[in-house]
Amino acid sequence: MNKTIRFSKFFIPAAIISVIIAVVGISGFLMKGFALGVDFQAGLIQEVKLAPTAFSLRWFGTSNAILSFDRSGVYIIISGAETGADRTLYSFPFNEYGTIGSLTQAIRQQLEDIDVAMTAHPDTNSQWLVFSTYGNPYLSSEAPFVVHYLAPGSAIVDITEMRSALFGFGQSVSVQSLGSPHDRHFMIRVEDEEESRVKSDQITALLEDHFGSGEVAVLRSDYVASRFSKDLTDQAGILTGLTLLLILIYASIRFKPQYAFGAVIAIVNDAIVIVSFVVWTRMEFNTSTIAAILTILGYSINNTIVVFDRIRENRKIYPEHSFLDILNISLTAVLSRTVITTFTTMLAVLSLFIFATGSMKDFALALLVGMISGVYTTLFIASGVVYFGDIQREKRAKRKQAALLQAKS
Repeated sequence: MNKTIRFSKFFIPAAIISVIIAVVGISGFLMKGFALGVDFQAGLIQEVKLAPTAFSLRWFGTSNAILSFDRSGVYIIISGAETGADRTLYSFPFNEYGTIGSLTQAIRQQLEDIDVAMTAHPDTNSQWLVFSTYGNPYLSSEAPFVVHYLAPGSAIVDITEMRSALFGFGQSVSVQSLGSPHDRHFMIRVEDEEESRVKSDQITALLEDHFGSGEVAVLRSDYVASRFSKDLTDQAGILTGLTLLLILIYASIRFKPQYAFGAVIAIVNDAIVIVSFVVWTRMEFNTSTIAAILTILGYSINNTIVVFDRIRENRKIYPEHSFLDILNISLTAVLSRTVITTFTTMLAVLSLFIFATGSMKDFALALLVGMISGVYTTLFIASGVVYFGDIQREKRAKRKQAALLQAKS
């Protein structure tokens, strides 16, 4: 038999460390709370891309002109009594008009009452166009409808620069990066208990003051009420609690109640470690954070079940050994498996952390912290709880036996 590592010597120190982490985490939560991300704040959400203006359209006709688009091309629908039909569709597919110059020229030729002001270079690829779904799709003569474009490999705009541009809103604004850095795609939320269209215009104005006029494409602008935000937060708490309950039931059926209690204490410890990390590092708490917590709970319980299976197996193989020796033998046997699987998984997560941005980077960082915590709780917390539970079980059995002997005498 290989040398057995005495993991049991660290059960009490590990328990003390876990209590300290729990106290620090809970204290931080009570003092600071979560740095809520855009998913959990009531207020105005605006999704933007920093993209230059390609061209703008004005409509001077008496009929209605509606602009629509998809990945294959641009479409303008003319409707009204003067058309002689319910509507007339003008289609400008990108495979026919591959540049912005040819596209705008075709629009001018086919529609007499439209004015096209081209800003981008005529040779710009028309498939680089970025269309805003925000605002009125009806073209008019009063205000131009602006169409933007974004070339692949455009200069990266750091999220800190976005936050600097929106400094005028103070602490009430949060920014989240979407997609790759070259997409220059951001989601902005401004805390606000009442819907305010003026605030949406203020966001665009601040960004254009910083990055230049016509450089901001508003893709979406929505208001999230405080009630919806609170419901989302409550559902996240219920989901986590339900996960713990299901794990408790599963472990109780597969093993014994003391094993189930140890498994739940272990994953609660993992959750507290991640929450403490999020609170004290001021990482944004969003749906990605919840996904990371639930992922770690599942990962940790898998390791714990493997350990419990080995303990149950070794109790049959070594019936003459004490339960403490069986614990140490089992933990030593699964140590290499636990370390190797965790290390290989961490390599993939580390790659995600290095190359990802925004919420995905935070998700990967939370996973890394949770995986380290998962190994620690599997080896010391879950097994330690099971061991101390076994001690209490033996004490109860001895007291019961003593009471029976006393009753017989």
